[in-house]
Amino acid sequence: MPALALVTLVVRDYDEAVDFYTRALGFELVEDTDRGDGSRWVVVRPQGSGQGTGLLLARAKNESEAAAVGAQTGGRVGFFLHTDDFRRDHARMTAAGVRFLEEPRHEPYGSVAVFEDLYGNRWDLLQPAAGA
Repeated sequence: MPALALVTLVVRDYDEAVDFYTRALGFELVEDTDRGDGSRWVVVRPQGSGQGTGLLLARAKNESEAAAVGAQTGGRVGFFLHTDDFRRDHARMTAAGVRFLEEPRHEPYGSVAVFEDLYGNRWDLLQPAAGA
């Protein structure tokens, strides 16, 4: 298989999720199609990632799915957002209201800081070290 195309992220509301991912994280809205049954096919992807992996934002349909919103990885960091300029993106995201859970760290593998999305899912903002 040549690529992983989409990863589903269960959300409370399509519009609030699109707003957060596009405004706060700087993603682009790739598709937003009404499916005719009250659901939508909503895909966002980091700006400039070409055909890289996108997020399919899927609104919770029942209590079980709603209970998973924000806890889809059991409280672990489950998503890794790579950057080519950690300081720039950390500053932009902080100014946009993104909640970082720690101060930036500089590890052998790169510069990193954990943040939460609007639902509490944990992400790494990561600039890999040269050659990593």
